[in-house]
Amino acid sequence: MQRSEKYLLFFTFFLNLSYLFIVLYTEITKTHNLIQMATLTTQHMGVTLKNPLILGACNLSNNLDKLIEAEKAGVAALVYRSLFEEQIQLEDNDLSNQLEAYDERNAEMINLFPKIEHGGPKEHIHNLKQVVEALSIPVFASLNAVYKESWVEYALQLEATGVAGLELNFFSVPRDFDKSGHDVILQQIESLKAVKAAVKIPVSVKLSPFYTNVLKTIKDMDDAGADAFILFNRLFEPDIDVEAEKHVSPWNLSTHSDHRLSIRYIGLTHGNLNASVAANNGIYEGIDMVKMILAGASAVEAVSTFYHNGVGYAAEMLKELEEWMDRKEYDSIEAFRGKLSSKSINDPFVYKRAQYIDMLLKSEEHFNAVI
Repeated sequence: MQRSEKYLLFFTFFLNLSYLFIVLYTEITKTHNLIQMATLTTQHMGVTLKNPLILGACNLSNNLDKLIEAEKAGVAALVYRSLFEEQIQLEDNDLSNQLEAYDERNAEMINLFPKIEHGGPKEHIHNLKQVVEALSIPVFASLNAVYKESWVEYALQLEATGVAGLELNFFSVPRDFDKSGHDVILQQIESLKAVKAAVKIPVSVKLSPFYTNVLKTIKDMDDAGADAFILFNRLFEPDIDVEAEKHVSPWNLSTHSDHRLSIRYIGLTHGNLNASVAANNGIYEGIDMVKMILAGASAVEAVSTFYHNGVGYAAEMLKELEEWMDRKEYDSIEAFRGKLSSKSINDPFVYKRAQYIDMLLKSEEHFNAVI
């Protein structure tokens, strides 16, 4: 065999081998990417989700087309807008006032209208059931009631729609000077226990940060059987129009920095509860999800970003999460969940008051950096 033929044979062999390596590398990369997508799965209140992104409770629930679009964009679950007992009571009272406005105008006319009662939660229940039937992702109901009996009554009606779980929205505004904070907490814990005893679906608790010791409250509710916690509520506060001299209700969306409070308490609770913990407030980007999971969250509930960017933005958020995981070589959510929680780091002061003291001691340094 001529030397040139040997070189040609060797060169051909080398090309074929290179081609084989390229094919193998391509297939391995494809497999790696598929694994990355497959392992975004997580657990929220005992329910398996395909990824950590949940569309939180809001009025977007009123538009079924938007919910279908959100599902197609990759949202793993949604929380249907809250059923508020107080709203039902106000609507019932308003209906009664309208129907009785012209009663007893003369001796022969006692009632102008026949006896009509407000439909209560029937419309809410009907719409929720339609959403559950229309979507393939888990749908969670949300409830804010007043009395322990009504917590149970409405919880059972919501469960009957086929929802995957129930979120108790413990939004309580103090109105009684004589009722202690401890009494409020005990009432909420009793309501949680009553609902847990009545329904068969998982029950989560959505809390505000405005407890004297929110960690103690969370631990007591964990002991009472809560399957998950959502930290924290977005409270809608009144404002005043000084020119019109009247109260107004501004559109109160979260800001990008609002998630920092959630980071603190998720980082402190991780590893100390039986329940899972989800983050809420200020979740705008995929990188915000990364932060929450590093602190210990199993899932996040986002709302404001979808008002700003549209529900289709969920796909961009999930892409950013996947790209970060790929860059860091994490093959699952659990591989990095809680990595920067209080229990997992060596610095005991990151989540505590010493952080504030450190800011005071370095105030001049921070001031100079700003200017």
